[in-house]
Amino acid sequence: MLTRQRKELLLRILREEGQIVAKTLSESLGLSEDTIRRDLRELAKEGLLERVHGGALPASPAQASFAARSQIAADAKPAIARAAAAMVAPGQVVFIDGGTTAVQLARALPKNLQATVITHSPSVAVELEHHAQLEVILVGGRLFKHSMVASGAAALEALEGMRADLFFMGVCSLHPEAGITTGDYDEACMKRAISARSERTIVLASREKLGTAAPYRIAPLESIDAVIVNDGVDDALASHFREAGIEVILA
Repeated sequence: MLTRQRKELLLRILREEGQIVAKTLSESLGLSEDTIRRDLRELAKEGLLERVHGGALPASPAQASFAARSQIAADAKPAIARAAAAMVAPGQVVFIDGGTTAVQLARALPKNLQATVITHSPSVAVELEHHAQLEVILVGGRLFKHSMVASGAAALEALEGMRADLFFMGVCSLHPEAGITTGDYDEACMKRAISARSERTIVLASREKLGTAAPYRIAPLESIDAVIVNDGVDDALASHFREAGIEVILA
């Protein structure tokens, strides 16, 4: 089998089964495990999958640019945002993450809401300009342009002393085995720190992020309290979340 044919086969298996286990696949195809692993490494360099220990998982499309991600699941994200906005009660302190769905959440908050919003996303802060009764605290630091959020040591230091009732986390990927992952190391550290300072962590996850993986782990799946997903999500995947003790909110 030619290299190109092997790679096409690997990608087809990944689409159909949702994962590749190198040892099992090498036995079923009669190929060496080293050959399978080499092909997986090359496909990962092309951004076509995410390498994990023992095999591969689908790569998250959420690692594209901010502008490109705004066009992905454009109809689904507002529904998730509305469901998240409905969870915010007057008087609460809420941390809103960065990302395209988080911007939609900021837009969905009632204009007369009395609460405090902490965010490290300039994009989210700008959306709250006309919410006259909202106190907005903007965390600064090095701008990570991919997600348009502050990150790095200064941003982490600014979190000291802050506590939130709710943290609405945006993610690149959510997978039963890989956990909650993202494409940048500093961003993963920032999300983990915010979650540790929040009473409840709710993940905003449009359909294309489910069952995929990114390079840097934020936390295991069990560390979050709820996930807001689009209605019609695969039942098996939703069951994995529920079995982990996570509330599944359909939008």
